[in-house]
Amino acid sequence: MRYVPGLPGRRSIRLPGYDYTQPGAYFITICTHKRERLFGEVVDGTMWTTPYGDVVRDEWLCSGINRPGVLFHTFVVMPDHFHGIIIIDVDRAGSGDRRGTAQCRGTARRAPTASVATRDVDNARRSPAFGQPIAGSIPTIVGAFKSAATKRVNVLRGTPGARVWQRNYYESILPDVQTVRRVEAYIRGNPAQAASTAPTQTRRRASS
Repeated sequence: MRYVPGLPGRRSIRLPGYDYTQPGAYFITICTHKRERLFGEVVDGTMWTTPYGDVVRDEWLCSGINRPGVLFHTFVVMPDHFHGIIIIDVDRAGSGDRRGTAQCRGTARRAPTASVATRDVDNARRSPAFGQPIAGSIPTIVGAFKSAATKRVNVLRGTPGARVWQRNYYESILPDVQTVRRVEAYIRGNPAQAASTAPTQTRRRASS
């Protein structure tokens, strides 16, 4: 993953001792296994998804439905990777405030908004169980998203048990609203920055 000027550094290894269950915003990048261009193609600055890319988009939109206090925010599906922002906001847990609509597996559902509440990373609580699965943590949330998308993609292509994603993922902690806005702009502009290529499968326009 190349360095992007102006964006916070992304790491493929979690920050030792950092509590990834605490309120804040997190920039996530997940690449496909062997960087296979599985999810679609970029044509003239627009991302057109394959049915596999549709699954990834759908799972992102669905993931926040039953996770009170977790907002699955701005995202983009790219041919061989995925960018998204996850916001943990415990003040919203149980509020039912999920304005906006999205198609979740063909059914209209409520989707998260852009409301952002971040906290300075210097005030991070430390997790005594770093490296172990922790319910509600970013690694657990990302793992569940990857797993759900993998199962559905493999059903579509008839490849049970095949890998869809790289084992790890990239993340960075977004310390303030200004950084979140900058990363949002980067995510939305990702297709326009990608080289135009000819589509190889039936094209569908991605949405975020």
